Amino acid sequence: MNTHAQNTIDTTMPEHPRPGLYRHYKGGLYTVLCVGRHSETEEWLVTYRSEALGSYWVRPLAMWQEQVDGIPRFALIEETASK
Repeated sequence: MNTHAQNTIDTTMPEHPRPGLYRHYKGGLYTVLCVGRHSETEEWLVTYRSEALGSYWVRPLAMWQEQVDGIPRFALIEETASK
């Protein structure tokens, strides 16, 4: 008899931002590099780079997709061509 708990974690990737250039609602420009999962919580995360500073950031996907004062937190400006 198998006494291990069955894994019920949803592994389907939700709708996510495509790699490309995005404008933050405050005006900054950011390039989305990829979407991945947190190794412990399995939360979806967006990895992106600040065009002004060159620094790299990770933000929860749900936060990336939310609206602030009725406008998207990040809006796609230019999609990166697939390789």
